[in-house]
Amino acid sequence: MTTDFQLQTSNNLSSIFAEKGLFTWAQLTDFVKHLPYGRNSNRTDFSLVITENKGSCSSKHAFLKHAADLNNLPNIKLILGIYKMNALNTPKIGNVLIDNNLDYMPEAHCYLSVAGVYEDYTSRHANFNHIKNDILLEQEIESYQVIEFKVDYHKAFIRSWIENENIPFNFDEIWKIREECISNMST
Repeated sequence: MTTDFQLQTSNNLSSIFAEKGLFTWAQLTDFVKHLPYGRNSNRTDFSLVITENKGSCSSKHAFLKHAADLNNLPNIKLILGIYKMNALNTPKIGNVLIDNNLDYMPEAHCYLSVAGVYEDYTSRHANFNHIKNDILLEQEIESYQVIEFKVDYHKAFIRSWIENENIPFNFDEIWKIREECISNMST
């Protein structure tokens, strides 16, 4: 985004920003991007991204979208994409897919559209261009939808993928493989 925005301090979340010395959108997004990848202790409390100093793609981007909404920042959308996760576009997963003879795993990933430009604040190395050619589908969602909708949507997509692509694993086996990939990303 070419224009930066001052964050308001009239809401509880923005007060947390101020305590961390974060007064602009650029400062906030840079701070979040540099937080370690990891799941928060409560999926419904987006402020934990700041207080626990970590977050997943879902929690970090839902948190940023929520902050943008509270501050009336224009043209910021939360996007849920399903992409072909593999060792090339997501190297931290390691050899999990290769070891299981899978070319890719459909992974649900959240990112922002900021004035029409895709931005990935998952980590300091995150770059939407790494996955853009592997996107299978995407849709705009609201912050609260990362709590249940994203997970349910992802699981339904994987069930269809297993059936349509004749994947030689059942859903529970695929989900276990996926969780191993996610665990590798947290280390």
